Amino acid sequence: MLIEERHYLLKPEFTTAAYLDIFVSSGALDLQRRILGNLLGYFTTEIGELNALVHLWGYESFEERTRRRVLLNTEPAWHEYLVRIRPMLRSMTNRLLVPTDFSPIR
Repeated sequence: MLIEERHYLLKPEFTTAAYLDIFVSSGALDLQRRILGNLLGYFTTEIGELNALVHLWGYESFEERTRRRVLLNTEPAWHEYLVRIRPMLRSMTNRLLVPTDFSPIR
């Protein structure tokens, strides 16, 4: 299994609640669940770097992740969502994590 960790830091004038409202009401959450599949978790931060969101997606392989991300990118609704949220973002990072043999998530 491969875990993708995505980290979004919002500009100070935007709240995580405002971002999540757009994420859910635009249908982007449903779209990602349908196309990307294995949502492991979606989080906001309380301590440390504030005004941030972290989400984790599970894939069987790098190739599966690539295939699913390409499919997501073909959806017009996804591009409409991106137009709405990109002005909110200060930064976006992602990491691909490979679980160890003893990790509870494998």
